[in-house]
Amino acid sequence: MSEKLHVRSGDEVVVINGKYRGKRGEVLECSPKEGKVIVKGVNIVTKHIKPRKMGEQGGMIKAESALYACKVQLICPKCHRPTRTGHSFKTEKGKQVKYRQCKHADCRHEFE
Repeated sequence: MSEKLHVRSGDEVVVINGKYRGKRGEVLECSPKEGKVIVKGVNIVTKHIKPRKMGEQGGMIKAESALYACKVQLICPKCHRPTRTGHSFKTEKGKQVKYRQCKHADCRHEFE
């Protein structure tokens, strides 16, 4: 599997297929090696927690689980639509900087 992802931590994404299709959320964690992301409020699972110390509370908790990055699409911060991303380069202070770019023809917004 490729070790590059089209999304980063802190990006707003929308789920494009599966049980949570259409749901939006923020990317909490990325795992490029596995090709997975954890999105806030999406893919909720129940975990059974065993008390480890005396007096500690055990029970069931709900937590977000990882889902494949190919199942989410980035939302453009300017036009607020799900978009594919392209890349553009700009020279700033003598260094070349790579930007992600919205692929919608009427937007073409560059973001980091």
